[in-house]
Amino acid sequence: MRIDIATLFPEMCETVLSESIIGRARRKGILQFFCHNIRDYTLDKHRRVDDAPYGGGMGMVMQADPIYRCFEDVREKLGKRPHVIYLSPQGKSLTQAKAVELSKMDGLMLICGHYEGVDERVIEEIVDEEISIGDYVLTGGELPALVLADTVCRLIPGVLSDEESFTEESHYAGLLEYPQYTRPPVWHDREVPSVLFTGHHANIRKWRREQQIVRTLHKRPDMLKDAPLDKEDRKFLRLLQQKEE
Repeated sequence: MRIDIATLFPEMCETVLSESIIGRARRKGILQFFCHNIRDYTLDKHRRVDDAPYGGGMGMVMQADPIYRCFEDVREKLGKRPHVIYLSPQGKSLTQAKAVELSKMDGLMLICGHYEGVDERVIEEIVDEEISIGDYVLTGGELPALVLADTVCRLIPGVLSDEESFTEESHYAGLLEYPQYTRPPVWHDREVPSVLFTGHHANIRKWRREQQIVRTLHKRPDMLKDAPLDKEDRKFLRLLQQKEE
């Protein structure tokens, strides 16, 4: 997968995307990232990319033309139009389902806003969708872009060592993940559940599934409405709910 990021801080993005699992996949050629400095696309001799908002108000607004020129450069290099995402607190919330959807695309272009945002006309002209990572405001779009890139890219085949690394995680299959344990078997008088020492894989799978339901009920009961529960799952859930009534 290829991801192009239009940003005022390409070094910031490069640093994060060169580390850990994503960085290793990038060095292997599984992932491609190109961080474009929006200032490189302005015609202003002082490399300005912002100006005062029409109608007055505080702050500055990023101009449409440098962002559009960056988009045109990416489109020319790709030989086709990229799927463009503007990271914005006004966008739809990033979910695991959206990450899965985006991971199936050939490539993405992420636009990082700053100041009071970007000229609305460039959003209307080139942006396919706006995405938010939460109901709060940050100083720029770089952190949201990096969050989106990470959650999407870890789903690409070959990035993680085993598909189960993400298919059993929280949110992927509609439930929260079961609790995890490692050595030592007893820590601060807290013991690892005995079923995990039995080596009985069917019982361990059953326990883990039940723990997923328990955790989801207690932490995110809203998710149970759409969770893919089978007959046994629903029976177990009813028993839990009855005990807590």
